[in-house]
Amino acid sequence: MPWWSWRPGQAGGGDAKTLDGSEKVVRYGPHPPRKPESTTTAPDGSADPYGARVAPVTLSRIGEALDLLDVRYLSDGEGSLLAMWERHAVLFTLEGPDDEILVIRARPHATVPPDWADRAYRVVNEWNHTRRFCKAYVGDPTERGQLPIYAEMQIPLSAGSHDALLVELLDCGAAVATSFVEWLHDEGALL
Repeated sequence: MPWWSWRPGQAGGGDAKTLDGSEKVVRYGPHPPRKPESTTTAPDGSADPYGARVAPVTLSRIGEALDLLDVRYLSDGEGSLLAMWERHAVLFTLEGPDDEILVIRARPHATVPPDWADRAYRVVNEWNHTRRFCKAYVGDPTERGQLPIYAEMQIPLSAGSHDALLVELLDCGAAVATSFVEWLHDEGALL
C-alpha cells in the first residue's frame, strides 16, 4: 500500500476498470512535453505584462523580480542576494553544478541555545509536518555555540522560467519565510 492515499479516478488508485468493466491501461511516467507557446498574451486574450518568454534564471533576473516585488536587497558580489527584515534575513541564490537551482533560504536573527536542541527539532518537525512550503531545519552550531534555524525552498529551473513564474516563486518564498519566523516567535514558541 502506498504511503499516500489515492483519490478516486486517479491513475493507479482504486478501480482500474472502465465503465464497460474491461481493464484499463494505466501509463506511469512523465507526460509528453508540450510545445512552447510563442505568444505573449495571457490566456484571456489580454496582453501578458510579464511576457511568456522562457529564459535561463540568472542573478540579474532574480534582482529584477525582487525589484518588481519592492523587496530591497544587498548583493554580496559572489552570486547571492540578501534581503533583511526586522526578525529575519532571506538569501536568494543559484546553486548546483550549472547554477540551475533557485535557492531561497530564510534565517531568523534569533538563535536557540544548545540545551534547547530537542525542543528546536520538535518545533521544526511540526512545521515540516503541517506546512506545504519551505522545509525547515536546525543548523550547525555557530561559533558561539548557538543553534540557527533555517527555512529553505530549492526549485530546479534548468529549463528556465518565464518572468511571471519567477516573480511568483520569489514572492512565495519571501512570504512563507515571514510566516515561518512569525510562527517560530508565536505559535511555535521557540524564539
